Amino acid sequence: MDLPFQPTLNAALNATATVLLVLGRLAIHRGDRDRHRRLMVAAFACSVLFLVSYLTYHTLVGLRVTYQGPDWGRLPYLAMLLAHTALAALVPVLALVTLVKGLRGNFASHRRWARVTFPIWLFVSITGVLVWLVLYVLTPSGRLALDAAGAS
Repeated sequence: MDLPFQPTLNAALNATATVLLVLGRLAIHRGDRDRHRRLMVAAFACSVLFLVSYLTYHTLVGLRVTYQGPDWGRLPYLAMLLAHTALAALVPVLALVTLVKGLRGNFASHRRWARVTFPIWLFVSITGVLVWLVLYVLTPSGRLALDAAGAS
């Protein structure tokens, strides 16, 4: 299978952020603040790297990818993509505010923000991988768009 580099890198960064988020959540539930902090900073770094890579890629290649899978999958895919995109716009602000509050030791406020940020960030990271799977692994959608744009 010939997978395009940058979309695959983006999916790997999303998958890594997912794992780090879950491990970070487990660490704080076990009372290990130091491990939690390291894991969440690493998850944030993965998400920042993803965002830089994603924006660079779509600046060079464009944003338009048309779903080319089976008809029965179109509506579920578009619903997932809509939810993913809408919530993804919130993650940078939510994650940054939550991270800063934690690093500054404002733990009561950090916990309040984290209750909102964590599920949204986790959903966006997971659905980012699912979007990649649909476009580049399960259907020819992404590959056809890249071929039409002359990119790889």
